[in-house]
Amino acid sequence: MARGFKPMPPSVRRYLMFLFIVCVTSVVSVIIYFLSERDLLHVRKGQNSAKLFEERPSQNLELTSKLQEAATLKTDNRRDDKLTGSKLVESSKDSALNYNVHLFYYPWYGNPETDGRYVHWNHQYLPHWRKEEMRKWPLGVHVPPDDIGANFYPALGPYSSADPDTVDKHMAQVQSSGAGVIVVSWYPPGQADENGKPFDSLIPLILDKADKHGVKVAIHIEPYKNRSGETLKQHVKYVVNTYGKHPGLYRRQVGGRHLPVFYIYDSYQVDSASWAQALKPEGRHSLRGTDYDGIFLGLYLNNEDEHRLLTAGFDGFYTYFAANGFTRGSSWSNWKAIADFARKNQLLFVPSVGPGYVDTRVRPWNALTTRKRLQGQYFRQALQSALDAKVGVVSVTSFNEWHEGTQIEAAVPKTISGFKYEDYAPRNPDFYLHMLKEYVDKFAK
Repeated sequence: MARGFKPMPPSVRRYLMFLFIVCVTSVVSVIIYFLSERDLLHVRKGQNSAKLFEERPSQNLELTSKLQEAATLKTDNRRDDKLTGSKLVESSKDSALNYNVHLFYYPWYGNPETDGRYVHWNHQYLPHWRKEEMRKWPLGVHVPPDDIGANFYPALGPYSSADPDTVDKHMAQVQSSGAGVIVVSWYPPGQADENGKPFDSLIPLILDKADKHGVKVAIHIEPYKNRSGETLKQHVKYVVNTYGKHPGLYRRQVGGRHLPVFYIYDSYQVDSASWAQALKPEGRHSLRGTDYDGIFLGLYLNNEDEHRLLTAGFDGFYTYFAANGFTRGSSWSNWKAIADFARKNQLLFVPSVGPGYVDTRVRPWNALTTRKRLQGQYFRQALQSALDAKVGVVSVTSFNEWHEGTQIEAAVPKTISGFKYEDYAPRNPDFYLHMLKEYVDKFAK
């Protein structure tokens, strides 16, 4: 024994051993967390066009068949909400529509009759990002018109988003749902997702047909190349200069100004400091107080996005994903707490509800993310959760994102060799449009 060294008391040894075990456990937990987040981030960055989900087990969802009494919002169409007095600009042709209910709309589909080829309906099977998993699943592309990249089959068939008659029928369906706004996926001129082709040129058609049915159009800015605060300013100026005078463009009144609304998908991919250059009054490329100011909504995934969104200067946020439990933002049980955060910080919280989720016709390895529709009960519970959170605006994922099975657009039964499409049976093809209508009247106008 070394000179002067005294044996350590047993109680001290036990305490030090306890501390050692706690430290090791914490380090291992942190490593596991970051590895899982790395996989999730890799998936989201891999394919912008289809908003990828990681394989995560479904939460146990307690879905009730009896609808709860809707929470009453004592407001009207001209009420000031927490977005510094935001309200709808009155240019509606249909007072029955609720302009606080927004539907995500995708104009990226094409067919040979209108476009010379199929676009998006022939979506590829996306490979798993891990090589050992990739080998287990099919690769290649779908072959329309019978074989399409979706688990459901549209009542209009594999249509073209450039066909005026199709767009008119879409807007009639939107009108029948009672929703007043479509949030249209948008890339700058000449750009598109990796499975499609540029469709900015379709915005005038969409605006015209929407306006015919009293529907308004907001812009959903996708993750285009070199997106930043500086390029955001350039492209917002383009949208306002090109489409800003159309009566179909959705605006809300803030402090006496009529401002267009922009949803910004995957906003976390751009550093908050870069967004702040456009969204903060002191920013180098600031839009604030100019003719190109607007209401800018970022994407809320998890707790850390609260700081990001505030630092970046966003006016509010939305949650997009239709899979309950996939992120904190998409989890219905969190919406009341998130709404409290938004109110305290004078932000507009727009939760996103959906009728279900299934994407195994484009991601065959992703069955664990599937959320069954349960003949409408899933959608009812999502809508009720938004009502219970007492939010001013709600978004619906989606009108026609067929690849991810979140659509409320009319669908029909269909069977092909080796595969039977899902459908809304025993309900009618327009079942989810009518279900939304039931709730539209419960949300504040």
